Amino acid sequence: MRELALNILDIAENSLAAGAKLVEIEVSADFAADTMAISVRDDGKGMSKEMLATVCDPFTTTRTTRKVGMGLPLFKYSAESAGGSFHIESEEGKGTFVRATYRIGHVDRMPLGDFGGVALQLVTMNPNTDFVISAKCGEGEGVLDTRQVREILGEDIPFGAPEVRAFLKEYIKENLTDILGGRL
Repeated sequence: MRELALNILDIAENSLAAGAKLVEIEVSADFAADTMAISVRDDGKGMSKEMLATVCDPFTTTRTTRKVGMGLPLFKYSAESAGGSFHIESEEGKGTFVRATYRIGHVDRMPLGDFGGVALQLVTMNPNTDFVISAKCGEGEGVLDTRQVREILGEDIPFGAPEVRAFLKEYIKENLTDILGGRL
């Protein structure tokens, strides 16, 4: 993967496949400390201790269409090769939490990429799942909580409706620009 946003998309898709009804995604940056963190938490089915112990092995996958699963191993590698760390925890019936940290200025850190586009795709293409997507940097923070948006719109107006999608796209773009300033 050439950008971290695609790793976020992959992890979120794992959450959806695990039956998550709520997926929380956070990107936070501290430029003074030269650190960035990406975390994804879900309330899906979780993993057994045995699966959790091997989940970062590329030859471990729950897919039946292929025998290789590269999402988590690549996410872990991207963090560790950029002077950061990787952490995953999961409990059956309760969900999974994944966190990767990076040194922002590290020569091997991949760019964040189109995080806004990934957020928009997840929100508009998965109407039966709630998302809390946040970006934080210093004092700035922006949060898109689909439960709040749904409360305002009502149940009859889908996020994929052209007017709603256009609003969400602009809202996400403005917040990411204000908070992260295109620096990641």
